Amino acid sequence: MATDPRPALDPARMVAEARRAFFVMFAFLAVVWALQAANWAGDDGLSRDFSIIPRDADRLPDIFTAPFLHVNWQHIEANSGPLFIFGFLAAYRGVKKFLGLTLLIVLTSGAAVWFFEHGDTYTVGASGLVYGYFGYVVLRGIFDRHLIDCLVGVVMGGSFAYLLTSAVPGTPGVSWLGHLGGLAGGLAGAWIFRDRGSYRTAVPAPDRTLAGAPDRATGAPDRPTGALPPQGAPSPRADLLKELDDLGL
Repeated sequence: MATDPRPALDPARMVAEARRAFFVMFAFLAVVWALQAANWAGDDGLSRDFSIIPRDADRLPDIFTAPFLHVNWQHIEANSGPLFIFGFLAAYRGVKKFLGLTLLIVLTSGAAVWFFEHGDTYTVGASGLVYGYFGYVVLRGIFDRHLIDCLVGVVMGGSFAYLLTSAVPGTPGVSWLGHLGGLAGGLAGAWIFRDRGSYRTAVPAPDRTLAGAPDRATGAPDRPTGALPPQGAPSPRADLLKELDDLGL
């Protein structure tokens, strides 16, 4: 009998990953706020010295530092809540995968700003990461075929769809290119970092020795004719019920 190759949902492992994701995001925000304190004490010198300046080759490495810096306290306050929420949801299925996703989003968001933003601007802020994590969370469940993650994506997508208004031109003082680049990176990351094991579900052929096999003595079928339901065939409803049961819901 063929079985679903996806690893069984382990509640203990999920709790451990969620705890790790919580502390990773807490540490990330602690670093961001500490840098903002240093930036404020230095008259915003860090924002000027380590921001993205479009098409300046000497400042290209700053795409890796800009997400940690903010223009002012209002800027960091606006980013912190969504960053923690979406970052946690992106990380709770695995911190290693999350770190690769973060690097991808930093690159796509920073590259969009560096190549296409106006030359007389400098850009800092974690909002590119916010949009990237948002895109990843919305699509991840579809590519991984995890029904719980699909539900999370639907809820987050419906609740925070207004974020997309800042990923198009028209909002003054906002780097919509950074938002759009981050969103593109998150959507791409949902595919790149998908759970590839979930695509190898084998459906066995019906056992014809059991269904309609003739009795050797009489020549009549010893069971009703017709194929038996395949054993172990995947069912979306069964998958959802199993995940809910494993989570204790």
